[in-house]
Amino acid sequence: MQGLLVRIARALNRLWRRVGKVFADRYHDHILRTPREVRHALAYVLNNARRHGVRLAQEIDWFTSGCWFDGWREKLTSKLPSGLTKPVARARNWLLNIGWRRHGLIDHHEVPG
Repeated sequence: MQGLLVRIARALNRLWRRVGKVFADRYHDHILRTPREVRHALAYVLNNARRHGVRLAQEIDWFTSGCWFDGWREKLTSKLPSGLTKPVARARNWLLNIGWRRHGLIDHHEVPG
């Protein structure tokens, strides 16, 4: 992403015949420290399309790792598109394995805050 932003910024500066920053912020990080924060982050990533009003033809967004997520509240009936391989690794810490579940499993209709 950073390389893409640099390329876009250089092109815009050339177009505008100027120099300097084009994008105010490049990157923001926040270390997730509590089970609640992790749960909110998971819900946001997995259900982000709903946050933006996108209506999905299937229960989960195939452009996320939701097909392989084992923390859904309901059993999903969506069939995976053929030819997909699992794009995620197993969680290796307590917060991602167990901790976030203390605040409830994620509903696939949930709209993240």
